[in-house]
Amino acid sequence: MSIVNLAAYKFVSIASTADWRAPLRERCEALGLRGTILLAPEGINLFLAGPAEATDAFLAYLRGDALFEGKFADLEVKVSHSDKQPFRRMLVKLKNEIITMHSPSIRPEAGRAPAVDARTLKRWLDDGVDDAGRPVVMLDTRNAFEVDVGTFDRALDYRIGKFSEFPQVVADNRADFEGKTVVSFCTGGIRCEKAAIHMENVGIDHVYQLEGGILKYFEEVGGAHYTGDCFVFDYRTALTPTLEPAATVQCFACRAVVDVAAQQTSEYKAGEYCPACYSAQREAIDTRNARSSRSGAIRAAGETAHS
Repeated sequence: MSIVNLAAYKFVSIASTADWRAPLRERCEALGLRGTILLAPEGINLFLAGPAEATDAFLAYLRGDALFEGKFADLEVKVSHSDKQPFRRMLVKLKNEIITMHSPSIRPEAGRAPAVDARTLKRWLDDGVDDAGRPVVMLDTRNAFEVDVGTFDRALDYRIGKFSEFPQVVADNRADFEGKTVVSFCTGGIRCEKAAIHMENVGIDHVYQLEGGILKYFEEVGGAHYTGDCFVFDYRTALTPTLEPAATVQCFACRAVVDVAAQQTSEYKAGEYCPACYSAQREAIDTRNARSSRSGAIRAAGETAHS
């Protein structure tokens, strides 16, 4: 697999994101990279893909160019590989937040919640308790459709529709965390970083974030205590615990994730519908076909009348 896929983020104050937008886009395009970079006053979030020499050159630029004032010198990156480019174009977007929570008081740059690394977490899950003997509960901070692709065994899943719902979810389910060590997790670490800080801010004890998220956990310890794959926001749809593209796909029509078994049914047609949207999509397709048939019949009748 010749394409390197980079995922990275860092919470750091950026005075003028607009000044960095064009240089970043131009450098990526010059290197032949594709993907998305999000810039916000609170930091950077990026997903990029290209040949190894291009991704290496970009990281050297981001970490070392004077334009960035050394803010990304210690940027940590999660790496996976694919046999084709997972992005269609190169985008650099300016946002209010690099991950939307609508909680201005959450400022990871000012101080993170404690983090637990993958190997320590695996040991805790092996034992069922942390080093202090408290039971460990995993808290999935991702959207429900991502959780459905795979998650940690017995993880708390509150069917979140978007991350900005997280503070209310915590308030509604606070009793679930009492007397336990809570480990918040997400795909690459960015959501669980804000989530853990919020939980600390509202007075919940013994909260950790999973360092580097699911992807770093896969990289370091594989799929222990995890069932399924990890959803990612590119054409690969999901990665296995070996960080290879999974066999799942995403429906072109409704964006639902379609597993291998569902792809074999009559209710799945690539690029048109899947079991989740089959009825609505088939009705729309049949309506379009009926209209096309009627239009064809009217044209044919007109041609006959004039012949």
